[in-house]
Amino acid sequence: MSGIKLSNDPTSTSSGGMTVREMTRLERIGAHSHIRGLGLDDGLQPRKGGSQGMVGQAKARKAVGVIYRMINEGKIGGRAILLAGKPGTGKTAIAMGLAHQLGENTPFTTMSGSEVFSLEMSKTEALTQAMRKSIGVQILEETEVMEGEVVEIQIDTSFASSGDKPTKSKGGMEKTGRLTLCTTDMETVYDLGTKMIDALSKEKVTAGDVITIDKASGKITKLGRSFSRSRDYDAMGSQTRFVQCPEGELQKRKEVVHNVSLHEIDVINSRQQGFLALFAGDTGEIKSEVREQIDAKVVEWKEEGRAKIIPGVLFIDEVHMLDMECFSFLNRALESDMAPVLVIATNRGITNIRGTEYKSPHGIPLDLLDRLMIVSTDPYTHEEILKILSVRCEEEDVEMADDALELLARIGTETSLRYAIQMVITASLAAEKRKSAQVEIEDIKRVYKLFVDVKRSTQYLMEYNKEYMYNELDDNHEFGGDEEADAKEDSMETSP
Repeated sequence: MSGIKLSNDPTSTSSGGMTVREMTRLERIGAHSHIRGLGLDDGLQPRKGGSQGMVGQAKARKAVGVIYRMINEGKIGGRAILLAGKPGTGKTAIAMGLAHQLGENTPFTTMSGSEVFSLEMSKTEALTQAMRKSIGVQILEETEVMEGEVVEIQIDTSFASSGDKPTKSKGGMEKTGRLTLCTTDMETVYDLGTKMIDALSKEKVTAGDVITIDKASGKITKLGRSFSRSRDYDAMGSQTRFVQCPEGELQKRKEVVHNVSLHEIDVINSRQQGFLALFAGDTGEIKSEVREQIDAKVVEWKEEGRAKIIPGVLFIDEVHMLDMECFSFLNRALESDMAPVLVIATNRGITNIRGTEYKSPHGIPLDLLDRLMIVSTDPYTHEEILKILSVRCEEEDVEMADDALELLARIGTETSLRYAIQMVITASLAAEKRKSAQVEIEDIKRVYKLFVDVKRSTQYLMEYNKEYMYNELDDNHEFGGDEEADAKEDSMETSP
């Protein structure tokens, strides 16, 4: 047996035939996984050097930064923003940056314009559900909890005798135990039953963890690890969060905030679907009467101070794929009190509105365009493309030589940024094949020959135009029989 190998990292420690290193969380690398925010300072000025993954588009980022500030202050509900620009100019990246900037507590729903036509429901229902997913409700609730640092957990297991009452434990085993919790002011020992022992085991609670226990439901939440255990290196990983030991009494009343969306409340209260539909994903159409009752109840909670409405963001990419019915619905929905911030993006110029013969800027009706605050994006410069590719190399963990990166940036300038980004990982694989840890110019050239860009592909099509099927067929030419007949005639003419 040769042993187990978890990594080729030279810094890993080796013992015998086994190589061990710390396991880190794996993440999928997507087109915008390098985006962490808008890259703005407190004065909404773009930072230099690719801050938070954002490069270039200074004016557009400043404009969206103003929108972000207004969303945080709750002053922009029912507004709409249009991100317009050429393909590959960072429209979706800016929208993703806005989502990261807003944080997890602000709902952000992403969809494509073509999704509306592929769902098994009406177009207006699909848009309604998307808009209600983008409206958050913070429900405030006071509950009694026990909060403290775990000093010790003792668990005893005993076998039930034949004369005892039957238990639900496996194999007739009974679990009992004691939990010692402390704060900076007091320490208390609690007796544990089977349910609480299972809950502690499920959350993997150990001595030194700071936990809260909801007295009503028995739910255990691990807040982090106590600072007093920060030197216990064997008991923590790179993702460990340290918190202070709680002060005061162990039992206290605490305000709990539940973050849900209006759509989740709709689904739970819909008799046709019910709570399980949230997990299945197939919510179907929800009656308008249900939504009206929920809206009235949420407004009532808001007036009583039990709930807070958070207008989130609905981002619709490729908005030119919507038709007149969808645009009319959005136009009316933006006037509602329960409307999120609408951010839409398109790369179209003056084109037909889908389903009509009327031309309009960006393929959007003029009455909706009047409601939009339009943010335009500019083409990237050579230096900005170079910086973006550098950020992508870092994100994809690719080592690239400076001259190879310069060549790739020039290719991106002459072809497209998206094509150049796709070449990063393929060039890395080419370098790996020749057993090199760094991508060189020869790897870029090899990949450039293997994968053609749009311009070279179009040139190839025009050069070999007549050799493709269904291309420039004659009006009187029919498929099948006539082709065979023509082939026969040609063979007869060429035969002696």
